[in-house]
Amino acid sequence: MSRSPTVAVFRPDDERLERAAALLSDLGAEPIPDPMLSVDATDATPRTDADYVVFTSKTGAALVSEAGWEPDDETVCAIGPATADALREEGYAVDLVPDEFTSSGLVTALESRVDGARVEVARSDHGSSVLLEGLDDAGAYVHETILYRLVRPEESGRSAELAAEGDLDAACFTSSLTVEHFLDAAAERGIREDALEGLASATVGMIGKPTAETAADRGIEVDVIPEEATFDALARETVAAIRTP
Repeated sequence: MSRSPTVAVFRPDDERLERAAALLSDLGAEPIPDPMLSVDATDATPRTDADYVVFTSKTGAALVSEAGWEPDDETVCAIGPATADALREEGYAVDLVPDEFTSSGLVTALESRVDGARVEVARSDHGSSVLLEGLDDAGAYVHETILYRLVRPEESGRSAELAAEGDLDAACFTSSLTVEHFLDAAAERGIREDALEGLASATVGMIGKPTAETAADRGIEVDVIPEEATFDALARETVAAIRTP
């Protein structure tokens, strides 16, 4: 490929998108920033009677700090190292990070500990049911607090247009919602089928099996699912796959 491959990235329009675009550029790709998620904070905080409090994103860590959450002696759990670092940056101690940075990984790490315990899951309104159901099956009393809602920015959809035109070489989807919002943006433009056809000719990377399952359910063939559920791994493996004959 003589030109730099075009790679769509769907991170929220903040430092995460900037870092993602910079990484793709460093990898020799041309980033196509197309934010598919915007954060609408609820100003809620985790309930105070929990034995365990589970956080699933850096966004949640920042929002509970802004809302003035003060933990007592709860066991604070983070879905992965990025979320754990964000919590520590806000001054919170982190007691548990699972070996696998996914909802199912959290369930595996907690299931032997939470029988009869109160577990508070603090996250967005689009969290996976795997976490709640898994903890419930483990005997926990589970409560979910919605810290923020994820909505699609009105201006999103540039990547769908490029895909429909056959000018998108790859896409890095980071959640089921980014998949759904990509297709919604394409449908809004009347190019959903063309965009799907364009993705079929591109290299498609997904963070995590739930995201890949969402994509497959909607007719998107997935080429890359990194073992490590981070954007760095997703970007590196997706770009490498483009260049693999």
